[in-house]
Amino acid sequence: MYDESYIRAKEDMISKLPDSLLCQILSYLPTKDTVGTSVLSHRWKSVWLLVPNLDLSSSEFPDYNAFVSFMDRLLAFSREENSLLYKLKLSIQKEDEKDQSCVTRWIDSVANPKLKHLDIECTLANRKFLEVIPQSLYVCDTLVSLRLHRVSLGELESVSLPCLKTMRLEHNVYASDASLELLISSPPALEDLSVVRMVPDNVKVLRVRSQSLTSFHVDYLLGEGDDYVDALVRGKGSGVLIDAPRLKYLKFDDDLSDSKIITTNKVSLEKVNVAFVFGEHDFIDVVDLPKRNMVRGFFNSISGVKEMKISSHTMEFLDYNREDELYDPLPQFCNVSTLKVAFYVSNLDMMLPTLLESFPNLKSLVVKLDDYDPSRDEEADDVRLSSVVPQCLMSSLESVKIKRFNRGPVNMEVARYFLENSLVLKKLVLDFRCSVVEEGFYMLRDLLALPRRSSSCQVLLC
Repeated sequence: MYDESYIRAKEDMISKLPDSLLCQILSYLPTKDTVGTSVLSHRWKSVWLLVPNLDLSSSEFPDYNAFVSFMDRLLAFSREENSLLYKLKLSIQKEDEKDQSCVTRWIDSVANPKLKHLDIECTLANRKFLEVIPQSLYVCDTLVSLRLHRVSLGELESVSLPCLKTMRLEHNVYASDASLELLISSPPALEDLSVVRMVPDNVKVLRVRSQSLTSFHVDYLLGEGDDYVDALVRGKGSGVLIDAPRLKYLKFDDDLSDSKIITTNKVSLEKVNVAFVFGEHDFIDVVDLPKRNMVRGFFNSISGVKEMKISSHTMEFLDYNREDELYDPLPQFCNVSTLKVAFYVSNLDMMLPTLLESFPNLKSLVVKLDDYDPSRDEEADDVRLSSVVPQCLMSSLESVKIKRFNRGPVNMEVARYFLENSLVLKKLVLDFRCSVVEEGFYMLRDLLALPRRSSSCQVLLC
């Protein structure tokens, strides 16, 4: 046991460390804990004010005005002490439209030659009273990562972000298509871009032009207070245009845009998530030739990809158009070794074998059934997969995983199809769900009774 004098001596040794080292230590703590060190002693009273990173939420204060007052005093002190922030993260929750706007002056204050990371999130903000991002941010030469959530970006006069590598733009309102395009295309080192759009955001066509971009994610979600019908109507005629020759990872997630075009032929995509490739809420029972052509063109433009994920809604669209002899949406994806795909039960019987014919060298497959409940689905008993055996089952497919597996007839039919037709299959992994141990036992018994074309195939339950 250490006596009290020894402990005091150790405390004094820490207190004698220079401010720069103490600030470096405190920078690893959450800001609220950093502020708490001010009560330790007179020596520590103002050290936290010099810490170069700040992470605060207005919800941690008694009210919004207390949060604003704290921020104003803190930034004023930083200016007086010539202390520069290199990281600022603020989560701002306004209670009503009368709450004062502060982000503009705060960013003007911190957009200094050392700022590297900026994260501004405004929640529950009416789009009529969004915080405005100042021009000073767009000429911050040291900024490496930027996240802006539900703010207003005005017309850009100039953009100079030479070090920016990561940019997250979420639920913002922009001045115009051209203004957003300038923000995206100007940073010469940008590698990772995510754009989550809302309706309306004043952007009709999202143009992504970048010589350095390697990862791009686009989403189109409804935010707080947004109207679904309004979003569906305003999304008509919108689009995404991508010109990024170094792009490797592409993800469309619930995107409402009518068109998606990759213009460069030199794209070296490795991984694509084709989720809602034409908009989740389109009416698929109406023939739409422009949409067909868009889907065909999009798949052709990513035919060199190495890994792909396809949503159940996309598969539903492909199934609806499958019987049209003039429509052949899927090229041969000869480089794809890993495929993840979700189906609705109604599209499974013909579309699973048809889809796999487009992946002749597939090695790993993950299948998921959406909205399938065997206790309620009376038509599930009639599902029988096509007798067609795609090339990949005969020559390359080594691993199959069925997610949300249960003892229902549809899941058992999918397992049977792969076990009976896969010549080189090494393992069938079943991510199963059962309420009691006995159910899992009977399910395993039924699976082991199925004939296997591959003598080395293992059936694994997890």
